[in-house]
Amino acid sequence: MTAPSGPPFSVHDIPFSTQGSWFGISPVLAEKERAEDLHLVSHQNGMHAVLRLIPLDATTGDRAETKVQATASLLSWVNAGGRIDLAYESPDTVRLRGKGLELRISAAAKALTPFSGTYFYRDPAAGAHVFTSYETGRRYRITVLSGTVADESGAQVLGAGERGLTITAGTDGSWEASVEELDSARRPYASSSTFDDVAAAARRSFAEFVDRVAPWRSSGTPAVELAAYVVWSATVQPTGLVTRPAVLMSKHWMDKVWSWDHCFNALALAPGCPGLAWDQYSLPFDHQDGSGALPDSVTHSEVLYNFVKPPIHGWALGHLRRRLPEPLDQAKLAEAYRRLTRWTDFWLTARRTPGAALPHYQHGNDSGWDNATTFDPERVVVTADLAAFLILQLRELADLAIELNRPDDARRWTRTADTTQAAMLDELWTGDRFVTRGVHGGGSWASSSLLDLMPIALGEHLPESVSTVLAHRIDAHLTPHGLATELPASPHYLADGYWRGPIWAPATVLIEDGLRRGGHEPLANEISARFRALCETYGFAENFDALTGTGLRDRAYTWTASSYLLLAEAHELRHTAPAAHTGG
Repeated sequence: MTAPSGPPFSVHDIPFSTQGSWFGISPVLAEKERAEDLHLVSHQNGMHAVLRLIPLDATTGDRAETKVQATASLLSWVNAGGRIDLAYESPDTVRLRGKGLELRISAAAKALTPFSGTYFYRDPAAGAHVFTSYETGRRYRITVLSGTVADESGAQVLGAGERGLTITAGTDGSWEASVEELDSARRPYASSSTFDDVAAAARRSFAEFVDRVAPWRSSGTPAVELAAYVVWSATVQPTGLVTRPAVLMSKHWMDKVWSWDHCFNALALAPGCPGLAWDQYSLPFDHQDGSGALPDSVTHSEVLYNFVKPPIHGWALGHLRRRLPEPLDQAKLAEAYRRLTRWTDFWLTARRTPGAALPHYQHGNDSGWDNATTFDPERVVVTADLAAFLILQLRELADLAIELNRPDDARRWTRTADTTQAAMLDELWTGDRFVTRGVHGGGSWASSSLLDLMPIALGEHLPESVSTVLAHRIDAHLTPHGLATELPASPHYLADGYWRGPIWAPATVLIEDGLRRGGHEPLANEISARFRALCETYGFAENFDALTGTGLRDRAYTWTASSYLLLAEAHELRHTAPAAHTGG
């Protein structure tokens, strides 16, 4: 059997998958649902467990107790009597090999109705067994390459019933099979590659990706390979409404591209995979609506517009352009300028009340900080974080306009940035903190949320007196593990309260970068160090308990992994050579 290689991980935390694939192998079937057995889980038309994979004792035919081992390139079920190995041959095909154990492959759905479930039949043209899923709209073809089918049940059965097949060894004591995710039909499966060839190619593919993304890694960045795997394995091919190769936020239930999450993945990928990085930045803009708004999220079969996300895209584009190995050509610059202009105009028109200088959110979801305590009194509000992000975006547009030889535009964008910043300080700064103002009621309030301190992202653009106060307040949010999104002493603090306490990667990166640009390097260094240690200890969860460090919610989140890569890279480069970097 092939020896495992690459970073080991638990499939309870991170799905086993490969770059480009729309499915993974995992026991995680939904947000709070874990199965005893591993499943083939597809993300076409949503997250759907399609096939259940059950190792069986070759002597008794009973379910075999096995230990599941996973690395970047190989997944194995192992016990004293044998093992089964699985590796990706291509994004839509896995190869399986077993010795000493049988494998039962059955439909995850218990029943077939006219609108749901999985139909199972034997395809005489391809000499294979096929499961066709209503939920994903795709077929899953199993071809036995060696060994035999020991048991087949439920073929052509309608309604309730067990559907599946058992693969067992041939005379040489081993068996092999392939599983493909396909649309309607394709030629019968055939491959000249051995299982060892397939596993070796998978190892090389991942190793090459790590070398491109993190050539700077060292013993001081021990979580780099696992971070790279989270990003690499969550990448999907263009399909459906996903117009480009896309890094999903996760191949668990957070299987979308949200319109600010993508920025952090783009930044992490930029030096080593510039084309993929540009695709990440651009994908939500492919779905920009007539008003200029970006969608809330994009996934295989759904684009949602009921909320938006904060305009961090100017900040992100500025850093992205500095991180790319080659400058953007004039066509891409012009495209970025046009799209960013429309996104900015959305905030200046649709999100400013008549006569107002500052834009507003309509709900906490628009900020990305869905339930932050900033939004407790009211939801339709003017906030300093939104103003700060928009100011950075306006200044990036001014820089782009100069490069595109549009001096009038550059002056207009700079003037708007200056007036917006003046209004932010005049209307929302009290002398010792930023407040939030209700659009309808007109009242203002402060909270204990880290969101109130996000204007630090303005960095060098903030008056020193304001920057110093914000840095002092940010320091109060710093726990041994990182920045709590709600002050731990607050009566509203919740350990697993989403944006009411837990540590989040994007807030960490934005604040760390703003502090560094604003001259608060010791605090920026400390925030970076604690977040890197957090990831190295607890992995790449959606968010983390601020007091214990425990990973919370989705445990395989790409913007967390990308944020670790950004901070680790900047830290390494500061100690090896001078460079321009984001975060650290």
